[in-house]
Amino acid sequence: MKARFGNVGEIAQQRALSGKLYREFLRVPAMSAGLYVLPAGASDPQTPHHEDEMYYVVRGRARFKAGDGDREIFAGSVLFVAAEVQHYFYDIAEELALLVFFAPAES
Repeated sequence: MKARFGNVGEIAQQRALSGKLYREFLRVPAMSAGLYVLPAGASDPQTPHHEDEMYYVVRGRARFKAGDGDREIFAGSVLFVAAEVQHYFYDIAEELALLVFFAPAES
């Protein structure tokens, strides 16, 4: 695969139709990517991953805890979490839509 194009709106629609919180839209050996959506007031069910991870907040507002760091996040925030570090979103005030990138691809 030399190139791939997508649209966050289309990916969001596919994710909503699936009824799942996460919709992967890219997978190659070196990385994978998806859209993760948590409704306002939700609990984040994720557990630590075996891969490094980066989030880009498309929309929403919440708090994010990773290791001993804790901060407010909102549209435009970029977050990095090293492999195996405990992390989660909480106090989700507005529906949170996140682009998630794993390197290497999530196992």
